[in-house]
Amino acid sequence: MSITKKATVVAVGLGLVTLSACGSSDGGSGGGDSKTVTLVSHDSWAVSKNVLADFEKQSGYKVRVLKDGDAGQAVNKAILTKDNPQGDVFFGVDNTLLSRALDNGLFQSYEAKGSDQIAAAYRADQSKHRVTPIDTGDICVNYDKAYFSKHKLTPPTSFDDLIKPAYKNLLVTENASTSSPGLGFLLGTAAKYGDGGTSRSSEAESGGGWTDYWKKLKANGVKVVDGWEQAYNEEFSGSAGGKKAKADRPLVISYASSPPAEVIYADPKPTTAPTGVATGTCFRQVEYAGLLSNAKNTDGGKALLDFLLSKEFQEDMPLNMFVYPVREGAQVPAEFTKYGPQAKDPETMDPAQIADNRDQWVKSWTSLVLK
Repeated sequence: MSITKKATVVAVGLGLVTLSACGSSDGGSGGGDSKTVTLVSHDSWAVSKNVLADFEKQSGYKVRVLKDGDAGQAVNKAILTKDNPQGDVFFGVDNTLLSRALDNGLFQSYEAKGSDQIAAAYRADQSKHRVTPIDTGDICVNYDKAYFSKHKLTPPTSFDDLIKPAYKNLLVTENASTSSPGLGFLLGTAAKYGDGGTSRSSEAESGGGWTDYWKKLKANGVKVVDGWEQAYNEEFSGSAGGKKAKADRPLVISYASSPPAEVIYADPKPTTAPTGVATGTCFRQVEYAGLLSNAKNTDGGKALLDFLLSKEFQEDMPLNMFVYPVREGAQVPAEFTKYGPQAKDPETMDPAQIADNRDQWVKSWTSLVLK
């Protein structure tokens, strides 16, 4: 979920992709004799060197990190190699793909130390403890403040706003079949409007369910690109990359943590964030980690999971991966509080409901929006 890439998903709704199965040779024995523990993750994994060094010094384990592509690709490959896994711990499966990992037996049971400190809203698989929640974030529409100020137009605040004529040809989103934020936005609309029938929206402008909403969104000129990197850094006029690319879309599907990143990485730093968040369009994402089935170094894997849930790591995450901690009492940077607060009432969906509907929804979305 890092703001630098945000983990595009490969073949999310179309089953597992064909990838070669290969295992790691330095994971150690099942009894944990090896002093190397291997973390498999998507490309957006990041941690401060001193924080990781603290864990290695205190635990005696050396951490090897294997970045295995975007989130969906990494999950799919981990499933295909589960009998001879590439590592000991997998980090980065989120609530949109959790059922796929669990149904395919990717993880073994382990209740990490500090699990009782996880906020109740983020706990999952409580009966078996196959996964541990690590971080959370909100997928939301971001807007270019300068554009809306220049055109004397009020930025949208809700899903309903996005289908109004005033916002025609302004939004760019990611492909729901190839992108994590694109899928999250689709799930957000499904959570908001349902699978048909009566809309939950008080304005009820899209009462025919999420498919009816997307018909209207398509008619209102939404642009679809493959992934977050292209959408945010090439098509969105409010980002630093978009400005360089002379982008012309002032609305993009990104994250509530994107505005803090625009401030933190700017040189010189602005006094206010150049982008804002339409908080009525947010879908909450949670990322998990788990001890891989057939892990060669189970003791090291358990120690690493304990570390990922420690207060030190949880407080280190925000400025490295631009996500929020799930551990109660963990502090977030002032920039997050000021420029990227979490949505107060985001759309959510039970992983079981996602499991039952995800593939069909993605296929329907593809036929409706891309054809």
